[in-house]
Amino acid sequence: MAPSAQPSASGLLISADSHVVEAPEVFAGLDKRFGDEAPRIASVDGCVDTMVIPARAMRAVSAAELGIAGRRLDAGRRLERRPGHKPAPEDKNDPYIKAILERGFAGLREGLRCGAARASDQAQDGIAAEVLYPSFFFSIFGLDNPALVAACFRNYNDWLVDYCRPAGARLVGLALIPLHDPMLGAQELQRALRMGLRGGCIPCTAPVERPYRDPAYEPIWAAAEEAGFPLAMHAGTNGPRRRAIGANPNFDYLIAYAGAAVSIQQTLVELICQGVAHRHPRLKFVVAEFNAGWIGHWMDRLDQAVRRTPEAAADCLDLLPSEYWRRQFFATFEDDRAGVLTREMAGVSNLLWANDYPHLDSTWPCSHEILDEIMHGVPDGERHAMTHDNAAALYRLTQG
Repeated sequence: MAPSAQPSASGLLISADSHVVEAPEVFAGLDKRFGDEAPRIASVDGCVDTMVIPARAMRAVSAAELGIAGRRLDAGRRLERRPGHKPAPEDKNDPYIKAILERGFAGLREGLRCGAARASDQAQDGIAAEVLYPSFFFSIFGLDNPALVAACFRNYNDWLVDYCRPAGARLVGLALIPLHDPMLGAQELQRALRMGLRGGCIPCTAPVERPYRDPAYEPIWAAAEEAGFPLAMHAGTNGPRRRAIGANPNFDYLIAYAGAAVSIQQTLVELICQGVAHRHPRLKFVVAEFNAGWIGHWMDRLDQAVRRTPEAAADCLDLLPSEYWRRQFFATFEDDRAGVLTREMAGVSNLLWANDYPHLDSTWPCSHEILDEIMHGVPDGERHAMTHDNAAALYRLTQG
């Protein structure tokens, strides 16, 4: 199946969840300060240009694999996919794909190495703008050294500004906010505001000993609310003191993948039912890459729980949880027909489409085709809201 060459009649899209592939310079100087605890780029066990942390015997996937979406097209091959779904993942055993992986950073498209060139990648998918999350740095969220995490995030935010600047409004970079130490987090949030970044990314799960209801986070919530600075929680950005995948001998990938929304559901209860949203009514949160088909049923069940046992949140709520959701929360979705069909329950104004470019699970460069399929029967105004207008309003974008 070939990708669409032109945008559909619904116009250009805004992807509310795309990604960068962090360049080697993001890690500059960290080893001098933190030794073998610091992440760095290396080639290990045949994996070229990956992030490693020597002291933890930890490594990520390769840089080229993080940017692998649609690479078979470069060899003149077709993208195979089911109607209403993303293309099938690239075959890493294919000789052409293996050759790309063996090149590391050099195997990435130019737009992933240079923000000024990313418009070409966007044009292939009919994209007007992208909201950018990290790739390598997801695992940094789970480290238990607050000073190291803060230093990593500071490096990343500096690099991100430089990457996005040449593209203007086409790239919206989200600052990484280190909440391991809320004081450091508040400082970095203020720095991000001074640099002109329009939103931030915080852990999707708080540390066990300091849930998000803790007063230590109040300066962060207040500053983000005052600045109109949405705070996003992306799948995979778990906070520290959660068991790592490799530490669990009973880990099952299928259980983890299919049940990914469970972790963010706990966080949403903390934010909605334990007072954060109540105290900060203009603060916006984004739930990224958990999709949306579960939201309507789950929110209805949370409302029911509050009605059944009102004393459980009597001091924190003056609205139903679903009303806080509609006022302050957003969720990204990709090829999620269930989310589209239940959009009235989740809120048409609360849904943000995303293509996840350039990751393995991306809809790129078939996004318009996939949207035509999953949005069948959806009024044009609602479709345009979910695929463009909602994100444009949230991140204060002005393009047409």
